[in-house]
Amino acid sequence: MPRINRPRYGSMRFWPRKRSTKLIPSVSWDAIKTEEKGLKGFIGYKAGMASVYVRDNTPDSMMKGKRITLPVTLVECPEMKIFSVRLYKDDKVVDDILVSNDKTLKRILKVSKSLKKIEDSKKEFDDVRVLVYPDTKKLFKKTPDIAEIGLEGTLEEKLNFIKEKIGKTIKISEVFQTNLLDVRGVTTGRGFQGPVKRFGISLKAHKSEKGQRRPGSLGPWHPSRVNFRTPLAGQTGYHTRISYNNVIIERKNGSEEKQTLRHYGELKGDYLILMGSVQGPAKRQLLLTKPLKATKNKLKKSYEFIEIR
Repeated sequence: MPRINRPRYGSMRFWPRKRSTKLIPSVSWDAIKTEEKGLKGFIGYKAGMASVYVRDNTPDSMMKGKRITLPVTLVECPEMKIFSVRLYKDDKVVDDILVSNDKTLKRILKVSKSLKKIEDSKKEFDDVRVLVYPDTKKLFKKTPDIAEIGLEGTLEEKLNFIKEKIGKTIKISEVFQTNLLDVRGVTTGRGFQGPVKRFGISLKAHKSEKGQRRPGSLGPWHPSRVNFRTPLAGQTGYHTRISYNNVIIERKNGSEEKQTLRHYGELKGDYLILMGSVQGPAKRQLLLTKPLKATKNKLKKSYEFIEIR
């Protein structure tokens, strides 16, 4: 039998492999470029997975015109509101203007009773972003999540968009017009695991000394230290990851078409049907953003939704 020779699993791109400090990750919004004006992202909640019947309308596809089955993820996207406006100067926050004092925010923040306007600020700024929160009254949770989201357009277009949306709700249909998006979130936590499950190293022979489920060598005698590339036990899962170029198959509304999923419950608001799987368990908060590096192969994907199995 030939000897199995392959690189071990476990990307060294993400280091250190420790628990994420927050559930909604930070984003380098300046790196995301898009032609669509307005918000570059949206907060959603993973409901679960299902299978759907679709008709493949992708050009040059081998299954073009045929009815196929695809695995999908349902992500509920409740309406959002603007909580505050952040003014930036040379990539640093110079002022934070509170524009909403909703009662739901008092559970997590000390909200001031007096509101301000952007015109009241005497600070000079060259960029502006918004802090948003979803309307979670109809969801499984009462405490809303808050995230900073960037805007696309000139400074004047950004300010006009903010003034127009202050005090109003923002729907997912107003943010994503194309069928492609990135999903940022925290993976399912697995706790403290050994190197076999954590990095996928092979089991040693059953007569090996000092354990089967461990690396054969921790490193050389000289230099006498354990390199950080050595697969060792530690935290597995609950890491911040990005799922690029997820295709939107369909946009639905829970009030029109009732849909109930295990471990989540009934979908009551707007939700997206994304092709494939995304990170995290049910009810995990996700940050949906415009695609950072859209590919031609994914942009031409086109599916006609038929029904959920």
